[in-house]
Amino acid sequence: MSRVVAQGTFDLLHPGHIHYLREAASMGEELSVIVSRSTNVTHKERPIVPADQRRAVVGALDPVDRAIVGHPEDIFVPIERIDPDIIVLGHDQHHEESAIERALAERGIDCVVRRASACEPDFEAVLSTGTIIDRICAERC
Repeated sequence: MSRVVAQGTFDLLHPGHIHYLREAASMGEELSVIVSRSTNVTHKERPIVPADQRRAVVGALDPVDRAIVGHPEDIFVPIERIDPDIIVLGHDQHHEESAIERALAERGIDCVVRRASACEPDFEAVLSTGTIIDRICAERC
């Protein structure tokens, strides 16, 4: 059985998240999703929704077989436990594939790193949590 890992913040789900998880699930037979802890989100604004709630929502999605909250200090600990064949990065995630591949090799984790395609919905969609928050603030604050 081929195991796939996707990871992200998943704060305020939108169609881009669904596209990412569906595509990741299509690359293997079992999809595990690692939901970032709020304290580990340093490249953008911290999430609004608590990590356990984000994990529960992501875990309820059809493409997802299992969702867990990431490790508090070492993002590779859950990957070591899952032992995936493929890690799928979101099309706009800040991670560099080569840096991830080097870190995996240093830890003896043998898996492929791929990047998901961009979401191209056939309807008008908001594909950014930040944009959703900005719209809520503009209309409700």
